[in-house]
Formats: sequence, structure tokens, C-alpha cells
Amino acid sequence: MTQHDVHTTARLYLCTDARKQQGDFEQFVDAAFEGGVDIIQLRDKTIEAAEELELLEILQSVAHRHGRLWAVNDRADVASLSGAPVFHIGQKDIPLRAARKLLHDPAIIGLSTHTPEQIDAAIAASPGRSGLDYFCVGPVWATPTKPGRSAVGLDLVKYAANAVKQADEETVGGVVLPWFAIGGIDLSNVEEVVRAGASRIVVVRAITEAQDPTAAAQALLAALDAAAA
Repeated sequence: MTQHDVHTTARLYLCTDARKQQGDFEQFVDAAFEGGVDIIQLRDKTIEAAEELELLEILQSVAHRHGRLWAVNDRADVASLSGAPVFHIGQKDIPLRAARKLLHDPAIIGLSTHTPEQIDAAIAASPGRSGLDYFCVGPVWATPTKPGRSAVGLDLVKYAANAVKQADEETVGGVVLPWFAIGGIDLSNVEEVVRAGASRIVVVRAITEAQDPTAAAQALLAALDAAAA
């Protein structure tokens, strides 16, 4: 199974900081993968590139042991140097085409979206065109991990679900562009997100603040299954 096969089936994506306060980065990511997390992204604006590269070596080792994916956020130079299999960019970060030139092949590139227009553009940039591999929709609910970013609500999740479905129907062979809902998602509201049309989620605090990351990940996956049943 290739890394692209893994990313197209991924359902649970975790973003975590460097865990400086807890001092347990390796143990934490190991526990999260053990619980079934498919992709872990290191996202920490407080660390310098050298420290990030050191932590990514740890993340890479743990991810490889579990047969899962790991991701770099925003910095294409760090993604390139670390050999990251997944690179995630925001709307104001390095352009997709430039990122594709800098990264190794076949790196997976994802994009954050916050409006219908951005979702439409992401779908138009799907594989075989400009090389986008997945996108995220959010923040569904306001979250302290994205201060100043207004919540987009469930309506945008519904829009994404319908837009991808329509594109799949209109394109020979289908678009096959995975997308994730993100922003304030936890056990209390994951059912609402699934009802709105999402089958994949990105979480932060639902696992990073859990006493047992393995159990938290397992519970989220079980909730996704139950909501989709």
C-alpha cells in the first residue's frame, strides 16, 4: 500500500504541538497512532526549524513503526528537508504549484479552505490538474488553536460534501479528492459533522488534552463509525 493509498482512506487526522509542557512528544504520538490516528501533523509556531526537524525525525520513526503518515505544516523548506510524506498549506502560505516544485515526488499536499469559493478552487486543483491531494474545511466551530478565525459552521461542510459529490459525478473516473472537516470537533459534536456530509475529521484538543490519547482516538473512530451507520 502506497502513501497515497493510505491518505485516501485516512479518516482521523491529528494536529499537535511539540508537547513542551508535557515533555512526552514521542510517547504521545505513539499512543495516538496506537489508537488509530491515520496522520499526525506537527504544528507549533513557537519552535525554530532546527528543533522542528529533530521532532520530525521522532515523528517519522514512530509513524513508520505504525505504518501511518506524518505531516509538516506551512514550511515547504522543512517539509523538503525532512522528506515529509504530507505537507499542509493555508490560503496565505506558499502557492500550491510552488510547493509541488519544492517537494519530493510523490508528496501529498493538502490545503485549508474557509469559503465556498476556496472549496471550488481546491476541487479544481485536484490530482491530474495542479496536484492537490486533499483539503480541509473549517473551522467548523471556533477554536483557540486558530485565534481570530471565524467559525464557518456546518453549512460549509454541507457545501463541501455536495460540491465533491457533484464533481465526482461530472468527472470520468471521479475526482477522488479526500477532504476533512476541522475546528472544534470532539465526541460531543462529531455526529453533527458526519450528518452534514463529512466522513473524515481533523482534531486537536480532542486527543491532545485527553488523559489517554489511545482511548480518545479509538472513541473518535467509533463515533465516526456509529454516525455513519
